[in-house]
Amino acid sequence: MLQFKFLGILMGVAIRTKKPLDLHLAPLVWKQLCCIPLLLEDLEEVDLLYVQTLKSILHIEDSGITEDNFHEMIPLDSFVGQSADGKMVPIIPGGNSIPLTFSNRKEYVERAIEYRLHEIDRQVAAVREGMSWIVPVPLLSLLTAKQLEQMVCGMPEICCDVLKKVVRYREVDEQHSLVQWFWQTLEEFSNEERVLFMRFVSGRSRLPANTADISQRFQIMKVDRHRFSFLLVVY
Repeated sequence: MLQFKFLGILMGVAIRTKKPLDLHLAPLVWKQLCCIPLLLEDLEEVDLLYVQTLKSILHIEDSGITEDNFHEMIPLDSFVGQSADGKMVPIIPGGNSIPLTFSNRKEYVERAIEYRLHEIDRQVAAVREGMSWIVPVPLLSLLTAKQLEQMVCGMPEICCDVLKKVVRYREVDEQHSLVQWFWQTLEEFSNEERVLFMRFVSGRSRLPANTADISQRFQIMKVDRHRFSFLLVVY
């Protein structure tokens, strides 16, 4: 829990300083951080196969399964289900001793979905507690999950148009052929290659969602060495 709290502190610092973190969290985590109620569709985004399995159990009669042959087709015999890390765990207290039958399969599916949707409530609460040390977390409920993710993580795509807005030129004009070649090459890069470029010149792999929040601007300068001219890109 202390590590999750520390993660929350880092996320709060990222918001305050406008220095994005390269985090890859499931969409439902961002929704929980914003106190947005989770839906079955949120679970489908991260574990579609498990949701389909639960739905097949709920409507198993459509496949011709009856109470007589239920246990021959369903390998589960109690109220246990798959957790996010793939382990089989009780989905309710004492679930190991509660038999799963044809008649209570609806309750089983409801409990299994409820368990998965709230499986990480304690961890999310710890992250929010860490964030509360840096930012006013009650205001997070005013944001959408996407907005919060962008505030913490910035934009995953490194766009050349954005870079052109924050670049500074030293001893070289932006119309110079070397500069034109530079931008042409950068535009031909894949996003992964542009991320590597950003890491090389700035040590960061994400840009703030708002261009105005980019405080550090990289510079392009011309360097002449022994009849050759080249560009030097620095922060």
